[in-house]
Amino acid sequence: MPAAPIKLLLVEDHHITRTGLRLALEQEDKFEIVGEAADGPTAVSSALELKPDVILMDIGLPGMSGIEAAVAIKAKMPECRIIMVTSHDMQEDVIASLAANCDGYCLKDIDGAQLSRAIFSVYNGAIWLDPAIAKKVIKVYVGQPQGRTTTGTASTVLSDREQEVLSLVVDGLTNQEIAGKLIVSPETIKTHMRHIMEKLSVSDRTQAAVRALRDGLI
Repeated sequence: MPAAPIKLLLVEDHHITRTGLRLALEQEDKFEIVGEAADGPTAVSSALELKPDVILMDIGLPGMSGIEAAVAIKAKMPECRIIMVTSHDMQEDVIASLAANCDGYCLKDIDGAQLSRAIFSVYNGAIWLDPAIAKKVIKVYVGQPQGRTTTGTASTVLSDREQEVLSLVVDGLTNQEIAGKLIVSPETIKTHMRHIMEKLSVSDRTQAAVRALRDGLI
């Protein structure tokens, strides 16, 4: 847990939904609500003024969509973390959000404990996807051509074997299947996966796969 509360900006055009979100998050002293916005342009100006650590943003906003607002905010404040909290579960919205460099994607029926984990996850540099839509994202990317140029630095800290394991995770293989393919024990693959998740600051296989695909790590 960080020494100081995580500063949050809530962006939601429905007043009742926004109020409910605020009340839920204010129950925990590890969060501080520094502001609210009900439309895209206000979200951008509020982010630049208030400098939140994490923004919880709806996609369907008046004036400017949440995705457009995220692009504008990230252009000025790349260190700011953005989680889409939305009822939209269509693949194109999820992919557009990741393309806009959003750090998380939650559905509005998420419970408080999960939302808290999502906030901490993205605050610490990971990508967080709602389990209900994570498989949709992986299906979009699986089968894309390999050999892309690495754009980040994470691949430099992964060993050759870890990159090989991560590539097979992206291909949808289980630990048992990866172990058989690489002719090692399942326990060895579990160890590799633990190291991969630690190095990429993610908490599960899906997040590791999405991070690998989005950042061109494999």
